[in-house]
Amino acid sequence: MKKIMILAALAVFAVSGVMAQNKFKGSIIYSVTSTGEVPYTVPADYSTAEIKVFEDKVLTSSVLFTGSPLVNNVLIDGHKQYTCWDLSMIMMYLQQNDVELDYSGSNKLLLKVEYTQAQIDSLTIPCTEGYYIEYVNETKTIAGKTAKKAVIHSFKDDGEDNPITMWYSDEMGPDVNFLFNGLRGVALEYAMPVGEGQQLTLTATDIKSGKVKSVDMLLPSGYDNISVEDFGALMNEIGEEMKYLQEE
Repeated sequence: MKKIMILAALAVFAVSGVMAQNKFKGSIIYSVTSTGEVPYTVPADYSTAEIKVFEDKVLTSSVLFTGSPLVNNVLIDGHKQYTCWDLSMIMMYLQQNDVELDYSGSNKLLLKVEYTQAQIDSLTIPCTEGYYIEYVNETKTIAGKTAKKAVIHSFKDDGEDNPITMWYSDEMGPDVNFLFNGLRGVALEYAMPVGEGQQLTLTATDIKSGKVKSVDMLLPSGYDNISVEDFGALMNEIGEEMKYLQEE
């Protein structure tokens, strides 16, 4: 697996071997600030973000982590990722425009992806397409925690590298966290582009240990399982219909 996920577009680092389980249980609050050359006004709803951590599980509903307003929740459970998609609004829009899809299932879908060891091992192999993770021997303190440095080398189609620096803690969360491109543990600070010259930086400002229980990591009910293949076909069909409507 060699492409950045934002789902996902997702949208995110890893080690080989037996999965270690950290014992941290709590929540992490991030501040979101504009740090690009071109000023960007951060909407009030996006000025903070949060993840919950329970040992090797990570749960979030913050769109800055889920990568889409159509995603209600993302759960990382060891080497598995569960994504709750709610397509109700987009399906309603298509129906109002007399669009009939081949798909006739639920609008609320649960997508499960389980990463193989080969995919995990590939994350730190240098390449010139897709991305790979370089772990750097540097640290700094963020929200009272020692954060380590990692660089995601992300390549465009022409082979140009667009490195992204992440500061992370491997003392919280799973050994492979695909909420953060496969990072070890959890990211405590990183920047993301949001437009030409515009950039947002997420920085952990409050790490609250405790109060998060196993039951807090349960996904909401009412979502129907869908395979990766069927979900991909559905999103391709929706994308084609949306493109056609926009061209009219």
